[in-house]
Amino acid sequence: MHKAKFIEVRGADMRFDTKKGSFHALANVDLTIEQGEFVTLIGHSGCGKSTLLNLLAGLTRATDGALICAGREIDGPSPERAVVFQNHSLLPWLTCFENVYLAVERVFGASEPTMQLRERTNAALALVGLTAAASKRPHEISGGMKQRVGIARALSMAPKVLLLDEPFGALDALTRAHLQDELLRIVAQTGSTVVMVTHDVDEAVLLSDRIVMLTNGPAATIGDIVQVRLARPRDRVALAQDPLYIDYRMRVLEFLYRRQSRPGKEAA
Repeated sequence: MHKAKFIEVRGADMRFDTKKGSFHALANVDLTIEQGEFVTLIGHSGCGKSTLLNLLAGLTRATDGALICAGREIDGPSPERAVVFQNHSLLPWLTCFENVYLAVERVFGASEPTMQLRERTNAALALVGLTAAASKRPHEISGGMKQRVGIARALSMAPKVLLLDEPFGALDALTRAHLQDELLRIVAQTGSTVVMVTHDVDEAVLLSDRIVMLTNGPAATIGDIVQVRLARPRDRVALAQDPLYIDYRMRVLEFLYRRQSRPGKEAA
């Protein structure tokens, strides 16, 4: 059972100064996310999905409005809100273990002994199925494995919120499907609160408790929200013929390709 109002976005506006003047990216965004909920943000390029995720991460500050997490205003980056980007951003000279350990040490190094830091690191790698690859460097593993290291690094910090910015977007279809299933398993095991940016309608329906659909930019805002009432655990093969799954998919497609038929020109 979810707990109410874990994350709150209240009237968030975001404007950027550009060479051509002020660009109004987001306008009056209101959103509440419950603890343990999996929410995806979807919309055309330029609708501000990544902008909203960066606001939640504290990487940028809203021009107006407020963002709250666990009762505290989001006023900058914090380990309680871990981000996984489309690019895994691993340090190539470090092993998988060392890439994760670096994050663990920064967050817990002042309060825990080395043995416990190593245990945290090994536990995070085990969670994503990479124990056997712990001593390998990024050039020795596949793209999908690199992304799993990135997820392990985020989870190793014991975050309250996991923020995912299209982490599977650059992967082939089979690897993407495998990692989606891995993410479902990890979230079920950890009870994490997740906000994920995606362009993939099927990914959104498969993973989400709610799908937040943004209108086209500039001045994008939330156009509609779909509550996904599919039982967990979810089986992608079984869901392919599920009438509810098909209905949710069609509702998102209807919004994206009929109600929002003109994609924005700016990158999200």
